[in-house]
Amino acid sequence: MPSDFDIAAKNYDNVFTFSKIGRAQRNRVYSYLNPIINNTTKKLSILELNCGTGADAIKLANLGHSVLATDISKAMIDVAKAKETPKNLDFKIQDINTISSQTFQTQFDLIFSNFGGLNCLSKKELEAFIKTSKDLLTPNGKLVFVIMPRFCIWERLYFYLKGDLTNAKRRRSNKSVLANIDGIKVPTWYYNPKEIISLAKPQYKPEKIKPIGISVPPSYLEASFISKRPLLDLLIGIEKIFNFSFLAKYADHFLIELTKK
Repeated sequence: MPSDFDIAAKNYDNVFTFSKIGRAQRNRVYSYLNPIINNTTKKLSILELNCGTGADAIKLANLGHSVLATDISKAMIDVAKAKETPKNLDFKIQDINTISSQTFQTQFDLIFSNFGGLNCLSKKELEAFIKTSKDLLTPNGKLVFVIMPRFCIWERLYFYLKGDLTNAKRRRSNKSVLANIDGIKVPTWYYNPKEIISLAKPQYKPEKIKPIGISVPPSYLEASFISKRPLLDLLIGIEKIFNFSFLAKYADHFLIELTKK
């Protein structure tokens, strides 16, 4: 069955990856990921989930790490494979919900998922994967997830100003919300950091929680004046200052780092 994201694959890089806001948010992710991927005495074995068109996978592989990048969308994987990629990077079509301890022939030092891919999982599905992930990791291996929380200050303000009260409060729901992805309605669930920590017990201990997009806006504001220089530069500077963990649940996304016990 085609993935809901197949339609988005063709324009995903232009709409997000190469956008000014997309680049700004990805830079914030790497500011927190860098201690893991740069300050290491060995090259890592990395499993990426929801790799999309491969931007993160290519960056990680270019650092010398061995990367297996997966996505449920064949179209996303096709776009990723068409790019110039290093030999230590492999792409695979993979549904997270079918991953078991026997799916891969190796264990990983890091399992990474960026920009809300895991928000496509229900609480039951996400909990099941986190339990399975322990068998996929080496001792002291890490999960690093970038997830959309239940309350985004930017999103609440944006939709209130548009008079769209339904969408202003959509993240608060405990049920799935139909998010618009290039005209396709994709079931989406939202999770706060405490919920992820609770789901990960007792297999993991939390190491880091950081906001991604507390002052830098969501990518759907790319066409607005907010993405223009020097305003965006100012917002990026503010983001670097207001990087406190307690703000994570109010940002567009948050990064959470968990270490296997």
